[in-house]
Amino acid sequence: MMPALNEAAQIETVLRALAPWRLAGHEVIVVDGGSSDDTLALAGPLADQVLTGPRGRARQMNFGAARAEGDALLFLHADTRLPPQAWQLVQAALAPSAPAAAQWGRFDVRISGRSRWLPMVARMMNWRSRLSQLATGDQAIFMRKGAFDAVGGFPDQPLMEDIEICKRLRLLSAPAFIAERALTSGRRWDQRGAWSTIWLMWQLRWRYWRGESAETLARAYQ
Repeated sequence: MMPALNEAAQIETVLRALAPWRLAGHEVIVVDGGSSDDTLALAGPLADQVLTGPRGRARQMNFGAARAEGDALLFLHADTRLPPQAWQLVQAALAPSAPAAAQWGRFDVRISGRSRWLPMVARMMNWRSRLSQLATGDQAIFMRKGAFDAVGGFPDQPLMEDIEICKRLRLLSAPAFIAERALTSGRRWDQRGAWSTIWLMWQLRWRYWRGESAETLARAYQ
């Protein structure tokens, strides 16, 4: 399930990479949040459902999940590509016979972009995720549909919705960590500068941990 907003520049590439999922019988859903570009038109031939939902990533993902027919969900950002055979890896991670009997999980990540610091950023993200048993949306979070319903879906907040749902999922089971790496865009690090973005994101996470509202943090992020 992919939330999108003005992603015409890359959505075709990302969706074409999901063609093997569709051939294997898995559903690809795009939920647009009111794009002013050609996102909807470009996504139409490459997805099973292209929906227009309420703007806001959490709301868009919940909107799409409510219309999904499968028993597992994977939430993919429009600037992220999954590794080969990703759907087999997800199936194995969520299989009842899997050793950890995980209800949810995520991929390791690598980041494409201009900054030479991005490999270090990716290593930090992967290390932090394993240590905290939390994940970011860049890591292609997946879960059983029953687990998604049990935690009430993504919280209706403008930032840190990925961290918050992971906190709730963590009460159901430890996550499955897939070491194969998803490739996500480093555009925000390129636009803002690598160290400026690292400092900003650590500040926001610290403030969220201290109890500041997602609404306040979203204004700081923007």
